[in-house]
Amino acid sequence: MGRILSYLKDRGVLKEPGLRRISTRRRKQQRPYAVRKPKGYQAKSPGDLVEIDTLDVRPLPGVIVKHFGARDLVSRWDVMNVYIRATAAQPASFLDILEQRMPFPIKALQADGGSEFASQFETQCQGRGILLFVLPPHSPKLNADIERAHRTYTEEFYEVYDEEFDISSLREALERWEWTYNHVRRSQALNWKSTAEYLIERHPELASIKTRILAPPKLFNM
Repeated sequence: MGRILSYLKDRGVLKEPGLRRISTRRRKQQRPYAVRKPKGYQAKSPGDLVEIDTLDVRPLPGVIVKHFGARDLVSRWDVMNVYIRATAAQPASFLDILEQRMPFPIKALQADGGSEFASQFETQCQGRGILLFVLPPHSPKLNADIERAHRTYTEEFYEVYDEEFDISSLREALERWEWTYNHVRRSQALNWKSTAEYLIERHPELASIKTRILAPPKLFNM
């Protein structure tokens, strides 16, 4: 049989069908607005680039709290909030909080390629004129500042939190701690100044919002 097939092939009577190769490479997901950060893009002023990411907090067996954190690379001003369950609306909701609590306009955000920072979040960024940079896969080191902040949040807040663990109490305590973090806690990266002190001293162009920088949240009983 083999000799017969070879004979027919040599005569050109029998022709083998061409191979149809199927690519196993994953198709790149198209993002309507988010792009890779340009190589020449530099954060020089507050708001030029804010890193954003999520952290799963497991305070009790079977309980998962979704923590959203954001850090401005220039001033190291942080904003954070927590949610009790994962929904597509959370990132867009956090964007509202981010704009309310950052004492300067946000020019660009940088996030990983997670699904929570697509869809509604991407649409919201586009509608507000905020650039959205998405990281390449498996590259958390490119979001190193907010990744390091997660460790701080865990060690200095969640591991010492001893109040009620309902979402309202947790949010209030986290907002108080956020204010303390930005106004009281000293940072070696800022020459041992607090973020608020750094902004007032090094960025006088923000003088018009100085009251906003210094004002404590209404959650404080002062």
